Amino acid sequence: MAVSEQVFLAVCFCISASPVFTPYLRFPYDSLQLHSYYNGTDSLLSVVSGWSTWVSLARLALLAFIAYRVYTLLFTPLYVVKHMEETGYVQHAEKHMRKEMWAGQVARRRKRGDVPPVYPNGWFSVLHSCQLKKGAVQNVTFLGRQLAVFRGEDSHPYVLDAYCPHLGANLGCGGQVRGNCLECPFHGWTFRGDDGKCVKIPYSEKVPDFAKTNAHTVVEMNGSIYVWFHAEGIEPDWMPEELPEVTGGKWRCVGLTEHTINAHIQEVPENIADIPHLNHLHGPIFLSGTNLSTYQTWKWAFAKHKWDASWSPCDAPEKHCSLLNLKASMTFLGKRIPFFMFDFLAKQIGPGIVHLPFSSPLGRGVIVQSLTPVEPMIQRINHQMFVENSVPTFFGKFLLWVESVQVERDITVWNNKSYVSKPLLVKEDHLIAKHRRWYSQFYTEHSPRFTNERTSLDW
Repeated sequence: MAVSEQVFLAVCFCISASPVFTPYLRFPYDSLQLHSYYNGTDSLLSVVSGWSTWVSLARLALLAFIAYRVYTLLFTPLYVVKHMEETGYVQHAEKHMRKEMWAGQVARRRKRGDVPPVYPNGWFSVLHSCQLKKGAVQNVTFLGRQLAVFRGEDSHPYVLDAYCPHLGANLGCGGQVRGNCLECPFHGWTFRGDDGKCVKIPYSEKVPDFAKTNAHTVVEMNGSIYVWFHAEGIEPDWMPEELPEVTGGKWRCVGLTEHTINAHIQEVPENIADIPHLNHLHGPIFLSGTNLSTYQTWKWAFAKHKWDASWSPCDAPEKHCSLLNLKASMTFLGKRIPFFMFDFLAKQIGPGIVHLPFSSPLGRGVIVQSLTPVEPMIQRINHQMFVENSVPTFFGKFLLWVESVQVERDITVWNNKSYVSKPLLVKEDHLIAKHRRWYSQFYTEHSPRFTNERTSLDW
């Protein structure tokens, strides 16, 4: 338990013991004179006494609820999960439609554009470490396919293709972990986690050598489980970068946000090189919300976000990385507020990982962004906030919430835009073209392309 939590609980105890609050919290056992209900002269006193008991209980319940809400706000991590239809769409005339139907219509009507291959090569997060307990298995959608992710008895995560090669049962739905293997729920065929080889068929004397399923290369780092994908079947030639403060337990997690996006995967990392959009889309104060039709109003003109940034790709042996030097501040009536000045050095690691370490007046932290292709035009983006012990939990949660507001503004653009393969750029947009050249290294000859037109969100 953190020191701040101990102080809070001590304060609550002192308040409950204080003579100021004792009359409101004390349960008046001595006033419960049940026999008086049968005594005509004391009946009115009995009713009043019983009523005061319930009032005291109501006050106690209210105080407990307030204490719980304050404790949750100050000391528990932020957890926000928004599905695709919950954010990123502006409904006009069709306000009577359900959000799911409206999201589907936008996806069908939108001009998709000449998009690049839909699955770049690299490491992608499929689960957070806290979501997979020892001996547990989960079914995960990744790259348009089903995976069975499980944690073996050795505490290591393993990832197999979900469909059993025998008769197609889903290993991630009802499968049982046996040691470091996964047992099929249909007939009990058991597959090793490290190579996918079938090691047991309960009703057969011999296991054929060709009985196996596909096993994926996995690494667990920084509180996430990453899976390697390469269209040519090549083994990893680079690795995700470890954050020693996170893996060593020196920094704690204070929140997680997750959003689902209806766009091509390249749209998201391209934002990092689109410097001009920062002060326009993300300039209005976060309190003005995420509705792009109303957020730039005179009501919030007194406060602004200011962004100064530069982007550049890294040289070998880190050519799969790029750097964004970002200075963020907030102004009130045109003057910068010192308490809200932050320096970020964001590092893009491959197509699906971004580390955003920052320093603030209250201490240091890092936002770990994970971008995962779920289906050809559906992406899942996660942000985890880790801070050092000197940073209060509520402050880390506040920063992550502000980040979430800014991301949802981007999502409104991504969900409704068309990909322009040959954009009309001015001189100040030169970094966008440079970023596209850098990002093209993650596509190879057999990288999957988008070829099918669908009439719904179901793939």
